[in-house]
Amino acid sequence: MTDLDAAVREIAAVPTLLVALDFDGVLAPLVDVPSESRPLPESAAALGSLATLPGTVVALVSGRGLADLAATSGFGTPIRLVGSHGGEFDDGGAVLDDDQRALLDALTAELAAVVDGEPGVKLEHKPAGVAVHVRGAPPEVGARVLDAVRNGPAARPGVDATPGKDVIDLAVLRVNKGMAVDVLRERTGADAVLFAGDDVTDETAFARLRPGDVGVKVGDGDTAAGHRVAGPPDVARLLELLLAARA
Repeated sequence: MTDLDAAVREIAAVPTLLVALDFDGVLAPLVDVPSESRPLPESAAALGSLATLPGTVVALVSGRGLADLAATSGFGTPIRLVGSHGGEFDDGGAVLDDDQRALLDALTAELAAVVDGEPGVKLEHKPAGVAVHVRGAPPEVGARVLDAVRNGPAARPGVDATPGKDVIDLAVLRVNKGMAVDVLRERTGADAVLFAGDDVTDETAFARLRPGDVGVKVGDGDTAAGHRVAGPPDVARLLELLLAARA
């Protein structure tokens, strides 16, 4: 039995458990076209079953906008959905004041001008911001666009920039996944949290974990997580183990 297996079996015994996971690169393999991303069937089945167990709360915590996360993942009640890095919860969307709405309008127009005509670059519009995706762009185009975004729109006062894998997410609200996990923990009264993520944006959540929690980094890269697996198929196995131990 690995250290991770032992940790999963231990956390499965707590009275109230929060299972929170990123979507892309964790439940679903990374793809060039974000709208074509789908969870692995094994992970989807295990998550669906976990969410029906007493004292078990399952939540997806993603950088995607809430509506996009729901449509792409195929998940809904009883699985909780948190989008825009914690800027949108499924029990209440992002709320912007007049100044933030004006800033979002200006940000959207400026980003549209930056990416205009750049092959393979896509904008993802969210209630509180805009993400610039370059995964489908040639490397030199992606580097040029991200540099222009960092030195232009991302430098605006009041704009919060969150870099990720082949993406930079700009928001007019200050949010991160660590804050989202804190909110979910408080709202659910969870005794322990299992969180899995693959991106640098997930490190804020790993940093908020407490003794008795389990953090799982998916893939390569520096991390504050206590455990690591190689990819989404390993996450599926992990969820199946958790389901068997908790059921």
